[in-house]
Amino acid sequence: MENNQSRNSIVEKFNKNAAQYDSQRVKLIPCFRDFYTIPVSLLNTQTKNPAVLDIGAGTGLLSSLILEKYPDAEMTLIDISEKMFDVAKERLSHFPNVKYILNDYTTYDFDGEFDIIVSALSIHHLTETEKKNLYKKVFSMLKKGGLFINADQVLGQTPFIETLYKSDWSQKIESSGLTQEELAAAYERTKLDKMSTLGDQLNWLQESGFEEVDCVYKYFNFVVLYGRKI
Repeated sequence: MENNQSRNSIVEKFNKNAAQYDSQRVKLIPCFRDFYTIPVSLLNTQTKNPAVLDIGAGTGLLSSLILEKYPDAEMTLIDISEKMFDVAKERLSHFPNVKYILNDYTTYDFDGEFDIIVSALSIHHLTETEKKNLYKKVFSMLKKGGLFINADQVLGQTPFIETLYKSDWSQKIESSGLTQEELAAAYERTKLDKMSTLGDQLNWLQESGFEEVDCVYKYFNFVVLYGRKI
């Protein structure tokens, strides 16, 4: 019941903010350029049309960057916000092989396997148990040699470190040019976060079967996690 209420809150808040989400995101993520370009630079596949799944795809920003690199990719986006998908569909309208699934990726049964599975700023909304289960699910859906890349936010390893993370983020977004209304909405959305530490998530990826697991990039609590199915 609690998880359903949490999902409904996420849908409501992201539907409400969908139209402004991308323009605000540049200001809300101090390391925006690195955060979105590094995952794409890590992609490496032998096929020109890899099967790619973007979980919690939102407005399709990460998907669009992947499609710039692999324009023939068979791209699948899944998200629970219909309004965010409206933005994604417009953004990706000139790509032919894009599929949209309006559903909860933690419970949805996917067809087939994927060469690459990615996510950006979504998994931190899940509980610890849901994250563990999702990493196992992602591993099972990847083809041999497949990649999983997660660009997300993590919890500070100690309360003091977490305070440093929050303080830096607050200072930077409050001097970014966002309006007071936009700042208030951003702080309100952080109440939906259920972040876990970097160490825990690296361990959960390894426990799920992933190899070559690493945090490839880190800027305070913004990280890019990497794992391969060998």
